[in-house]
Amino acid sequence: MTLRIMMLLVLSAFLVVVDYYLFQAVVHVTRDLTPAWRQFWRWVHWAPTVLAVLAVLWWTFGNQYMLGGQVRAWIITGLVGIYFSKFFGILFVFVDDLQRAVRWVAGLFTKTGATGLPGEALTRSEFLSKAALVATAVPFGTMVFGIATGAHDYRVRRVRVPIANLPKSFHGLRAAHVSDIHSGSFWSKTAVSGGVDMILNEKPDVLFFTGDLVNNETAEVRDYVSLFRKLQAPLGVFSVTGNHDYGDYRAWDTKAAKDQNFKDLIEAHRLMGFDLLLNEHRLLEVDGEKLAIIGNENWGAGRFSKYGKLDQAYRGTHEAATKILLSHDPSHWDAQVRPTYGDVALTLAGHTHGFQFGVEIGDFKWSPSQYAYKQWAGLYSEGNQHLYVNRGFGYIGYPGRIGIPPEITVLELVRA
Repeated sequence: MTLRIMMLLVLSAFLVVVDYYLFQAVVHVTRDLTPAWRQFWRWVHWAPTVLAVLAVLWWTFGNQYMLGGQVRAWIITGLVGIYFSKFFGILFVFVDDLQRAVRWVAGLFTKTGATGLPGEALTRSEFLSKAALVATAVPFGTMVFGIATGAHDYRVRRVRVPIANLPKSFHGLRAAHVSDIHSGSFWSKTAVSGGVDMILNEKPDVLFFTGDLVNNETAEVRDYVSLFRKLQAPLGVFSVTGNHDYGDYRAWDTKAAKDQNFKDLIEAHRLMGFDLLLNEHRLLEVDGEKLAIIGNENWGAGRFSKYGKLDQAYRGTHEAATKILLSHDPSHWDAQVRPTYGDVALTLAGHTHGFQFGVEIGDFKWSPSQYAYKQWAGLYSEGNQHLYVNRGFGYIGYPGRIGIPPEITVLELVRA
Protein backbone atom coordinates (compact mmCIF):
# COMPACT_ATOMS: atom_id res chain seq x y z
CA MET A 1 0.00 0.00 0.00
CA THR A 2 2.88 2.34 0.74
CA LEU A 3 4.20 1.98 -2.80
CA ARG A 4 0.74 2.69 -4.24
CA ILE A 5 0.43 5.81 -2.12
CA MET A 6 3.85 7.00 -3.25
CA MET A 7 2.94 6.43 -6.88
CA LEU A 8 -0.33 8.29 -6.31
CA LEU A 9 1.47 11.27 -4.78
CA VAL A 10 4.10 11.37 -7.53
CA LEU A 11 1.52 11.16 -10.34
CA SER A 12 -0.75 13.74 -8.73
CA ALA A 13 2.17 16.11 -8.20
CA PHE A 14 3.22 15.66 -11.83
CA LEU A 15 -0.27 16.53 -13.10
CA VAL A 16 -0.42 19.62 -10.89
CA VAL A 17 3.03 20.80 -12.03
CA VAL A 18 2.12 20.30 -15.70
CA ASP A 19 -1.08 22.31 -15.28
CA TYR A 20 0.57 25.04 -13.23
CA TYR A 21 3.28 25.51 -15.84
CA LEU A 22 0.77 25.83 -18.67
CA PHE A 23 -1.39 28.04 -16.44
CA GLN A 24 1.16 30.83 -16.94
CA ALA A 25 0.11 31.07 -20.59
CA VAL A 26 -3.58 31.06 -19.62
CA VAL A 27 -3.02 33.93 -17.17
CA HIS A 28 -1.10 35.94 -19.75
CA VAL A 29 -3.61 35.48 -22.57
CA THR A 30 -6.69 36.19 -20.41
CA ARG A 31 -5.27 39.18 -18.54
CA ASP A 32 -7.26 41.73 -20.62
CA LEU A 33 -10.62 39.95 -20.27
CA THR A 34 -13.32 40.95 -17.85
CA PRO A 35 -12.94 39.52 -14.33
CA ALA A 36 -15.80 37.07 -14.92
CA TRP A 37 -14.30 35.67 -18.13
CA ARG A 38 -10.82 35.53 -16.62
CA GLN A 39 -12.21 33.48 -13.77
CA PHE A 40 -14.15 31.23 -16.14
CA TRP A 41 -11.17 30.29 -18.31
CA ARG A 42 -8.97 29.70 -15.30
CA TRP A 43 -11.53 27.33 -13.83
CA VAL A 44 -11.75 25.59 -17.21
CA HIS A 45 -7.99 25.12 -17.09
CA TRP A 46 -7.92 23.64 -13.57
CA ALA A 47 -11.06 21.48 -13.80
CA PRO A 48 -9.28 18.59 -15.60
CA THR A 49 -6.60 18.63 -12.90
CA VAL A 50 -9.17 18.06 -10.19
CA LEU A 51 -10.80 15.29 -12.23
CA ALA A 52 -7.42 13.72 -12.97
CA VAL A 53 -6.44 13.58 -9.29
CA LEU A 54 -9.84 12.06 -8.42
CA ALA A 55 -9.37 9.51 -11.23
CA VAL A 56 -5.93 8.59 -9.91
CA LEU A 57 -7.43 8.09 -6.44
CA TRP A 58 -10.17 5.88 -7.89
CA TRP A 59 -7.66 3.95 -9.98
CA THR A 60 -5.38 3.36 -6.99
CA PHE A 61 -7.86 2.54 -4.26
CA GLY A 62 -11.15 1.71 -6.01
CA ASN A 63 -12.50 -1.03 -8.25
CA GLN A 64 -11.54 -0.17 -11.82
CA TYR A 65 -14.30 -2.39 -13.24
CA MET A 66 -17.11 -1.22 -10.94
CA LEU A 67 -18.43 1.27 -13.50
CA GLY A 68 -17.87 -1.05 -16.44
CA GLY A 69 -15.07 -1.34 -18.97
CA GLN A 70 -16.43 1.36 -21.27
CA VAL A 71 -16.57 4.03 -18.54
CA ARG A 72 -13.05 3.07 -17.52
CA ALA A 73 -11.89 3.41 -21.14
CA TRP A 74 -13.48 6.85 -21.53
CA ILE A 75 -11.84 8.11 -18.33
CA ILE A 76 -8.43 6.91 -19.51
CA THR A 77 -9.01 8.38 -22.97
CA GLY A 78 -10.01 11.75 -21.57
CA LEU A 79 -7.03 12.04 -19.27
CA VAL A 80 -4.50 10.82 -21.82
CA GLY A 81 -5.98 13.10 -24.49
CA ILE A 82 -5.89 16.18 -22.25
CA TYR A 83 -2.37 15.71 -20.93
CA PHE A 84 -0.95 14.51 -24.23
CA SER A 85 -2.26 17.74 -25.77
CA LYS A 86 -0.92 19.86 -22.93
CA PHE A 87 2.55 18.51 -23.60
CA PHE A 88 2.63 20.42 -26.90
CA GLY A 89 1.50 23.62 -25.19
CA ILE A 90 4.19 23.25 -22.55
CA LEU A 91 6.83 23.20 -25.26
CA PHE A 92 5.88 26.74 -26.29
CA VAL A 93 5.82 27.96 -22.70
CA PHE A 94 9.27 26.43 -22.25
CA VAL A 95 10.56 28.20 -25.38
CA ASP A 96 9.15 31.43 -23.97
CA ASP A 97 10.91 30.88 -20.65
CA LEU A 98 14.10 29.94 -22.47
CA GLN A 99 14.18 33.13 -24.53
CA ARG A 100 13.42 35.18 -21.41
CA ALA A 101 16.31 33.48 -19.60
CA VAL A 102 18.66 34.19 -22.49
CA ARG A 103 17.63 37.85 -22.51
CA TRP A 104 18.07 38.05 -18.74
CA VAL A 105 21.59 36.58 -18.90
CA ALA A 106 22.48 38.85 -21.82
CA GLY A 107 21.22 41.79 -19.79
CA LEU A 108 23.74 41.04 -17.07
CA PHE A 109 26.51 41.99 -19.48
CA THR A 110 24.89 45.12 -20.91
CA LYS A 111 24.32 48.60 -19.58
CA THR A 112 20.57 48.05 -19.46
CA GLY A 113 20.95 45.35 -16.80
CA ALA A 114 19.13 42.07 -16.41
CA THR A 115 15.69 43.48 -17.23
CA GLY A 116 16.53 44.45 -20.81
CA LEU A 117 15.59 48.00 -21.72
CA PRO A 118 15.48 50.69 -19.04
CA GLY A 119 12.26 50.39 -17.03
CA GLU A 120 11.11 47.29 -18.97
CA ALA A 121 10.46 43.97 -17.25
CA LEU A 122 11.07 40.68 -19.05
CA THR A 123 7.41 39.96 -19.80
CA ARG A 124 6.01 36.87 -21.44
CA SER A 125 5.70 36.79 -25.19
CA GLU A 126 2.13 37.35 -26.36
CA PHE A 127 2.74 35.23 -29.44
CA LEU A 128 4.26 32.25 -27.62
CA SER A 129 1.60 32.28 -24.92
CA LYS A 130 -1.16 32.17 -27.53
CA ALA A 131 0.78 29.59 -29.53
CA ALA A 132 0.97 27.41 -26.41
CA LEU A 133 -2.80 27.37 -26.06
CA VAL A 134 -3.31 26.74 -29.78
CA ALA A 135 -0.74 23.93 -29.65
CA THR A 136 -2.75 22.39 -26.82
CA ALA A 137 -6.10 22.79 -28.54
CA VAL A 138 -5.12 21.38 -31.95
CA PRO A 139 -4.14 17.83 -30.90
CA PHE A 140 -7.03 17.65 -28.45
CA GLY A 141 -9.44 18.80 -31.16
CA THR A 142 -7.96 16.27 -33.57
CA MET A 143 -8.52 13.47 -31.05
CA VAL A 144 -12.13 14.54 -30.55
CA PHE A 145 -12.59 14.66 -34.34
CA GLY A 146 -11.10 11.15 -34.62
CA ILE A 147 -13.68 9.88 -32.15
CA ALA A 148 -16.65 11.65 -33.70
CA THR A 149 -15.87 10.85 -37.35
CA GLY A 150 -13.14 8.20 -37.48
CA ALA A 151 -14.29 5.47 -35.10
CA HIS A 152 -16.94 4.05 -37.45
CA ASP A 153 -15.80 5.39 -40.80
CA TYR A 154 -15.68 1.89 -42.29
CA ARG A 155 -13.79 1.49 -45.55
CA VAL A 156 -13.96 -1.47 -47.92
CA ARG A 157 -10.58 -2.43 -49.35
CA ARG A 158 -10.65 -4.78 -52.32
CA VAL A 159 -7.48 -6.78 -52.96
CA ARG A 160 -6.65 -9.38 -55.62
CA VAL A 161 -4.36 -12.10 -54.35
CA PRO A 162 -2.60 -14.37 -56.88
CA ILE A 163 -2.38 -17.90 -55.48
CA ALA A 164 -0.09 -20.53 -56.97
CA ASN A 165 -1.82 -23.90 -57.48
CA LEU A 166 -5.24 -22.44 -56.64
CA PRO A 167 -7.85 -25.01 -57.75
CA LYS A 168 -9.97 -23.85 -60.70
CA SER A 169 -13.14 -24.17 -58.63
CA PHE A 170 -11.87 -21.48 -56.25
CA HIS A 171 -10.63 -19.04 -58.89
CA GLY A 172 -12.41 -15.74 -58.26
CA LEU A 173 -13.39 -16.68 -54.69
CA ARG A 174 -14.39 -13.55 -52.76
CA ALA A 175 -13.44 -13.70 -49.09
CA ALA A 176 -14.40 -10.98 -46.61
CA HIS A 177 -11.83 -10.48 -43.88
CA VAL A 178 -12.61 -8.68 -40.61
CA SER A 179 -10.44 -8.44 -37.53
CA ASP A 180 -10.29 -6.85 -34.08
CA ILE A 181 -13.95 -6.17 -33.38
CA HIS A 182 -13.26 -5.22 -29.71
CA SER A 183 -16.96 -5.08 -28.87
CA GLY A 184 -16.27 -3.73 -25.38
CA SER A 185 -15.17 -0.41 -26.88
CA PHE A 186 -18.17 0.33 -29.10
CA TRP A 187 -20.16 3.45 -28.25
CA SER A 188 -22.61 3.48 -31.18
CA LYS A 189 -24.51 0.29 -31.95
CA THR A 190 -26.22 2.01 -34.88
CA ALA A 191 -22.86 2.81 -36.49
CA VAL A 192 -21.62 -0.75 -35.95
CA SER A 193 -24.80 -2.05 -37.56
CA GLY A 194 -23.95 0.07 -40.58
CA GLY A 195 -20.56 -1.62 -40.78
CA VAL A 196 -22.19 -5.06 -40.68
CA ASP A 197 -24.50 -4.03 -43.52
CA MET A 198 -21.47 -2.95 -45.56
CA ILE A 199 -19.97 -6.42 -45.17
CA LEU A 200 -23.22 -8.09 -46.21
CA ASN A 201 -23.55 -5.80 -49.24
CA GLU A 202 -20.27 -7.24 -50.56
CA LYS A 203 -21.91 -10.70 -50.75
CA PRO A 204 -18.69 -12.62 -50.01
CA ASP A 205 -18.42 -16.37 -50.68
CA VAL A 206 -16.74 -16.92 -47.33
CA LEU A 207 -16.02 -14.72 -44.31
CA PHE A 208 -13.00 -14.76 -42.01
CA PHE A 209 -12.61 -13.14 -38.58
CA THR A 210 -9.07 -13.07 -37.17
CA GLY A 211 -9.59 -12.46 -33.46
CA ASP A 212 -10.10 -10.00 -30.60
CA LEU A 213 -13.86 -10.17 -30.30
CA VAL A 214 -13.66 -8.46 -26.88
CA ASN A 215 -11.28 -6.37 -24.77
CA ASN A 216 -11.20 -8.00 -21.34
CA GLU A 217 -14.18 -10.31 -20.84
CA THR A 218 -16.79 -12.12 -22.90
CA ALA A 219 -19.69 -10.21 -21.31
CA GLU A 220 -18.73 -7.24 -23.51
CA VAL A 221 -20.11 -8.89 -26.64
CA ARG A 222 -23.49 -9.83 -25.15
CA ASP A 223 -25.37 -6.91 -26.72
CA TYR A 224 -23.80 -7.50 -30.14
CA VAL A 225 -24.32 -11.24 -30.62
CA SER A 226 -27.60 -10.79 -32.52
CA LEU A 227 -26.00 -8.10 -34.71
CA PHE A 228 -22.95 -10.14 -35.72
CA ARG A 229 -25.12 -13.20 -36.24
CA LYS A 230 -26.29 -11.48 -39.43
CA LEU A 231 -22.86 -12.15 -40.94
CA GLN A 232 -23.32 -15.19 -43.13
CA ALA A 233 -21.68 -16.52 -46.28
CA PRO A 234 -22.40 -19.51 -48.56
CA LEU A 235 -19.14 -21.30 -47.70
CA GLY A 236 -19.23 -20.37 -44.03
CA VAL A 237 -17.90 -17.92 -41.45
CA PHE A 238 -14.63 -18.93 -39.79
CA SER A 239 -12.92 -17.32 -36.82
CA VAL A 240 -9.93 -17.56 -34.48
CA THR A 241 -8.98 -16.04 -31.15
CA GLY A 242 -6.81 -12.97 -30.50
CA ASN A 243 -4.75 -12.03 -27.48
CA HIS A 244 -7.65 -10.14 -25.86
CA ASP A 245 -10.05 -13.08 -26.01
CA TYR A 246 -8.56 -15.10 -23.16
CA GLY A 247 -9.30 -12.73 -20.27
CA ASP A 248 -5.58 -12.25 -19.65
CA TYR A 249 -5.88 -8.50 -19.16
CA ARG A 250 -8.09 -8.35 -16.10
CA ALA A 251 -7.94 -9.79 -12.58
CA TRP A 252 -10.20 -12.78 -11.91
CA ASP A 253 -11.32 -13.94 -8.48
CA THR A 254 -10.55 -17.56 -9.36
CA LYS A 255 -9.02 -19.57 -12.17
CA ALA A 256 -12.40 -21.22 -12.62
CA ALA A 257 -13.96 -17.82 -13.34
CA LYS A 258 -11.37 -17.12 -16.02
CA ASP A 259 -11.86 -20.58 -17.55
CA GLN A 260 -15.62 -20.02 -17.63
CA ASN A 261 -15.08 -16.68 -19.36
CA PHE A 262 -13.27 -18.44 -22.21
CA LYS A 263 -16.00 -21.09 -22.42
CA ASP A 264 -18.48 -18.23 -22.71
CA LEU A 265 -16.38 -16.78 -25.56
CA ILE A 266 -16.56 -20.08 -27.44
CA GLU A 267 -20.32 -20.09 -26.92
CA ALA A 268 -20.57 -16.50 -28.19
CA HIS A 269 -18.88 -17.52 -31.44
CA ARG A 270 -21.33 -20.43 -31.76
CA LEU A 271 -24.34 -18.18 -31.15
CA MET A 272 -23.08 -15.75 -33.81
CA GLY A 273 -22.70 -18.60 -36.29
CA PHE A 274 -18.90 -18.28 -36.38
CA ASP A 275 -17.02 -21.57 -36.77
CA LEU A 276 -14.27 -20.96 -34.19
CA LEU A 277 -11.09 -22.84 -35.09
CA LEU A 278 -9.03 -23.62 -31.99
CA ASN A 279 -5.81 -25.01 -33.47
CA GLU A 280 -7.80 -26.96 -36.04
CA HIS A 281 -8.81 -26.76 -39.67
CA ARG A 282 -11.72 -27.15 -42.05
CA LEU A 283 -11.72 -28.33 -45.66
CA LEU A 284 -13.89 -26.45 -48.15
CA GLU A 285 -14.87 -28.54 -51.15
CA VAL A 286 -16.24 -27.25 -54.45
CA ASP A 287 -16.63 -29.55 -57.50
CA GLY A 288 -14.36 -32.13 -55.87
CA GLU A 289 -11.50 -29.67 -55.25
CA LYS A 290 -10.43 -28.69 -51.76
CA LEU A 291 -9.23 -25.60 -49.94
CA ALA A 292 -7.94 -25.82 -46.36
CA ILE A 293 -8.86 -23.17 -43.78
CA ILE A 294 -6.39 -23.43 -40.87
CA GLY A 295 -7.23 -21.69 -37.62
CA ASN A 296 -4.43 -20.99 -35.16
CA GLU A 297 -5.12 -19.71 -31.64
CA ASN A 298 -3.28 -16.53 -30.73
CA TRP A 299 0.47 -16.69 -31.19
CA GLY A 300 2.27 -13.42 -30.64
CA ALA A 301 5.91 -12.42 -30.48
CA GLY A 302 7.48 -11.11 -27.28
CA ARG A 303 5.14 -10.65 -24.32
CA PHE A 304 1.98 -11.72 -26.16
CA SER A 305 0.37 -15.07 -25.42
CA LYS A 306 1.29 -18.17 -27.38
CA TYR A 307 -1.74 -20.44 -27.27
CA GLY A 308 -1.33 -21.33 -30.93
CA LYS A 309 -0.26 -24.82 -32.01
CA LEU A 310 0.19 -24.55 -35.73
CA ASP A 311 1.52 -28.09 -36.10
CA GLN A 312 -1.72 -29.40 -34.63
CA ALA A 313 -3.92 -27.12 -36.75
CA TYR A 314 -1.98 -27.95 -39.93
CA ARG A 315 -2.05 -31.72 -39.48
CA GLY A 316 -4.35 -33.40 -42.00
CA THR A 317 -4.43 -30.62 -44.59
CA HIS A 318 -2.19 -32.36 -47.16
CA GLU A 319 -5.11 -33.22 -49.42
CA ALA A 320 -5.86 -29.54 -50.04
CA ALA A 321 -3.88 -27.91 -52.84
CA THR A 322 -4.23 -24.45 -51.28
CA LYS A 323 -4.07 -23.55 -47.61
CA ILE A 324 -5.26 -20.34 -45.93
CA LEU A 325 -4.17 -19.64 -42.37
CA LEU A 326 -6.04 -17.46 -39.89
CA SER A 327 -3.62 -16.18 -37.23
CA HIS A 328 -4.30 -13.02 -35.26
CA ASP A 329 -0.77 -11.63 -34.87
CA PRO A 330 1.17 -10.85 -38.11
CA SER A 331 4.51 -11.48 -36.39
CA HIS A 332 3.59 -15.18 -36.53
CA TRP A 333 4.17 -15.13 -40.31
CA ASP A 334 7.93 -14.52 -40.12
CA ALA A 335 8.38 -16.42 -36.85
CA GLN A 336 6.80 -19.76 -37.78
CA VAL A 337 4.71 -19.77 -40.95
CA ARG A 338 7.22 -18.88 -43.66
CA PRO A 339 10.19 -20.81 -42.22
CA THR A 340 8.28 -24.06 -41.64
CA TYR A 341 5.03 -24.07 -43.60
CA GLY A 342 5.98 -23.05 -47.11
CA ASP A 343 2.76 -24.36 -48.66
CA VAL A 344 0.52 -21.99 -46.66
CA ALA A 345 -0.36 -19.69 -49.54
CA LEU A 346 -2.19 -16.96 -47.64
CA THR A 347 -2.12 -15.89 -44.00
CA LEU A 348 -4.74 -13.48 -42.66
CA ALA A 349 -4.00 -11.41 -39.54
CA GLY A 350 -4.95 -8.23 -37.70
CA HIS A 351 -3.84 -7.15 -34.24
CA THR A 352 -1.96 -3.93 -35.08
CA HIS A 353 -4.99 -1.64 -35.76
CA GLY A 354 -2.42 0.47 -37.64
CA PHE A 355 -2.14 2.03 -34.16
CA GLN A 356 -5.44 3.77 -35.11
CA PHE A 357 -3.28 6.69 -36.18
CA GLY A 358 -1.31 7.42 -39.31
CA VAL A 359 -1.26 8.73 -42.86
CA GLU A 360 -2.20 6.83 -46.01
CA ILE A 361 -2.09 8.68 -49.32
CA GLY A 362 -1.97 6.55 -52.45
CA ASP A 363 0.88 4.06 -52.11
CA PHE A 364 2.41 6.00 -49.21
CA LYS A 365 1.52 4.86 -45.73
CA TRP A 366 2.99 5.71 -42.35
CA SER A 367 2.01 4.87 -38.81
CA PRO A 368 3.87 4.42 -35.51
CA SER A 369 2.76 0.81 -35.92
CA GLN A 370 5.53 0.23 -38.45
CA TYR A 371 8.17 0.67 -35.74
CA ALA A 372 6.64 -2.20 -33.75
CA TYR A 373 5.62 -4.55 -36.59
CA LYS A 374 7.40 -5.34 -39.84
CA GLN A 375 4.03 -6.13 -41.44
CA TRP A 376 1.36 -3.84 -40.03
CA ALA A 377 -1.29 -3.11 -42.71
CA GLY A 378 -2.13 -4.40 -46.17
CA LEU A 379 -0.72 -7.12 -48.38
CA TYR A 380 2.82 -8.52 -48.08
CA SER A 381 4.35 -11.18 -50.31
CA GLU A 382 7.41 -13.41 -50.17
CA GLY A 383 7.69 -15.81 -53.10
CA ASN A 384 4.42 -17.73 -53.36
CA GLN A 385 3.33 -16.84 -49.84
CA HIS A 386 1.17 -13.88 -48.92
CA LEU A 387 0.15 -12.14 -45.70
CA TYR A 388 -2.72 -9.72 -45.38
CA VAL A 389 -2.94 -7.56 -42.23
CA ASN A 390 -6.38 -6.07 -41.64
CA ARG A 391 -6.43 -2.63 -39.97
CA GLY A 392 -9.25 -3.69 -37.66
CA PHE A 393 -13.01 -3.24 -37.51
CA GLY A 394 -13.07 -1.77 -33.99
CA TYR A 395 -10.79 0.11 -31.65
CA ILE A 396 -9.36 -0.15 -28.15
CA GLY A 397 -8.00 2.41 -25.70
CA TYR A 398 -8.56 5.53 -27.79
CA PRO A 399 -12.19 5.20 -28.99
CA GLY A 400 -11.51 6.63 -32.42
CA ARG A 401 -9.20 6.63 -35.41
CA ILE A 402 -7.12 9.30 -37.11
CA GLY A 403 -5.95 8.60 -40.65
CA ILE A 404 -6.32 4.81 -40.31
CA PRO A 405 -10.05 4.10 -40.74
CA PRO A 406 -11.64 0.79 -39.72
CA GLU A 407 -11.37 -1.79 -42.45
CA ILE A 408 -13.50 -4.36 -44.20
CA THR A 409 -11.32 -6.34 -46.58
CA VAL A 410 -12.64 -8.19 -49.63
CA LEU A 411 -9.99 -10.53 -51.01
CA GLU A 412 -10.39 -11.99 -54.49
CA LEU A 413 -8.35 -15.15 -54.92
CA VAL A 414 -7.10 -15.69 -58.45
CA ARG A 415 -4.87 -18.31 -60.03
CA ALA A 416 -1.28 -17.09 -60.34
